[in-house]
Amino acid sequence: MTEEATDREDGRIRLAFDRDFVTVPVAAIVPLKTLPAGARESRSYSQVLSSIKAIGLIEAPVVMADEKNPGTWFLLDGHLRLEVLKELGITEVECLLTADDDTYTYNKRVNRIPPIQEHRMIARAMDRGVSSADIAAALNLQVESVLRRFRLLEGISPEAAEILKDTPCSMKVFDILRQMTSVRQIEAADLMIGQNNFTVMFARALRAATSENQLASTKKGKGGGKPTPSGQQIARMERELAALQTQVKSVEETYGIDNLHLTVARGYVAKLLANNRVVRWMTVHQQDYLTEFQKIAEIDTLGSVAESPAA
Repeated sequence: MTEEATDREDGRIRLAFDRDFVTVPVAAIVPLKTLPAGARESRSYSQVLSSIKAIGLIEAPVVMADEKNPGTWFLLDGHLRLEVLKELGITEVECLLTADDDTYTYNKRVNRIPPIQEHRMIARAMDRGVSSADIAAALNLQVESVLRRFRLLEGISPEAAEILKDTPCSMKVFDILRQMTSVRQIEAADLMIGQNNFTVMFARALRAATSENQLASTKKGKGGGKPTPSGQQIARMERELAALQTQVKSVEETYGIDNLHLTVARGYVAKLLANNRVVRWMTVHQQDYLTEFQKIAEIDTLGSVAESPAA
């Protein structure tokens, strides 16, 4: 994140971050959020670990001074990085100092690096003279993949990139955006934010709904001259997309309570099957139900239901 400004009560503008970095003892930094179970075994953690080992810390953690306890700092952003620094035995780290408690903004990105932020980290490392091969080895990626991430924003409007900087847009989404003019890229980015939809399918739908004069000029040859969807086809895609968005919203609203109900039901079924008398009775009278109940009771997590192949 770059220098940002916030309004003061007197109408003057002040920077949300100090211009200079501050060197802070790692032991004096207090995380404001506990990492979830399994974070140390995650792919993100291993990538950060190997990256810091190979090329050092690229993105500085964000801290805020504890006014009540001088010498203590609250960690707003960089929880994974802090854990890695502790594991590596590093005692001091350069941090970006802020006076604003924006943990609600930072914490939602503790375990996820948006593609644009990843691109900027790679670009920063290359600017420091780190080779693409070293970065690939640190991140456990192919060199070609690192170079593709490095070129992620080529042909992308700076305004559109700024809009999408904290979103999980995949590289394929940016490939589709490149087919549009800068103005249309900004419009598409706004639509993605408004719908909270950053999928390749949605990007393709926006591309299909884009008029010819808003498409970037393409070279003639293989792949050129593809038929443009008619107005009727675009209207149908828009209707289908709206229906899909409604279904997704409905699932999001009920997922938590449905998951709770299913967990309770599974526990109840498992408790019933622990009773030998119940099992004996069902063996004689309801063999089919007993088989299905046993399958339910053997489920470790509800996620395994979706992963198992259909019968």
